[in-house]
Amino acid sequence: MKKVLITGSGGVIGSVLTEGLPHDTTDFDLPESNVLDFPHLLEKARGHDVIVHLAWNKKKDDWLTEGLDTENIQGNFNVYEAAQQAGVKRVIIASSVHADDFVGPNVAAPLDPYALPTPDSPYGASKCMIEALGRYYAHGKGLEVVCIRFGGINRDDKAPDSPQSERQVWLSQRDCVSLVTACIQAESVPNGYAIVYGISDNQDKVHNLTNPFGWHPQDKA
Repeated sequence: MKKVLITGSGGVIGSVLTEGLPHDTTDFDLPESNVLDFPHLLEKARGHDVIVHLAWNKKKDDWLTEGLDTENIQGNFNVYEAAQQAGVKRVIIASSVHADDFVGPNVAAPLDPYALPTPDSPYGASKCMIEALGRYYAHGKGLEVVCIRFGGINRDDKAPDSPQSERQVWLSQRDCVSLVTACIQAESVPNGYAIVYGISDNQDKVHNLTNPFGWHPQDKA
């Protein structure tokens, strides 16, 4: 059993993972814990095998807001740096399907997670930035990094009726838990770095779900 620190543990994905992961999880969330408080984050990271970084301030930095919050980038940098200093082997970060535009007639399906992305918003561009930071820490610092481009997961665990674009990227709670579990339990991350699309096996999906962890979604919209 791995010891896993989950930042943003009180959010939708964080709650799903805290309840569902077959591992020893540690909560890390506001107001008691903040990834911008580096000394506290470093202390909490010690003794863990994996950090799952989900914390993100979406009040002005979401794919619908057209805003940008640089503290989200700083928080992600702090997580990578804390992992390295604390001897944590692996970091799994919450990227997003919005890192690469998946709507419209010009989408070349299936979307390759390793192709040069075209973000659909400043939020998507921020996710590309934290993916790039992860690549640096993997190649330059020896940290194992997995970037999951999460689709839409909700508390009701129900696929949306519409629009089609939201149904295409729905992620069931069961598939979310199994994906993160596979990323945690993998013996190693090939070349130290991986990007994986986190969506269920939805009808008319445009994302390539191939991954090095043997994960296969079980649900579909």
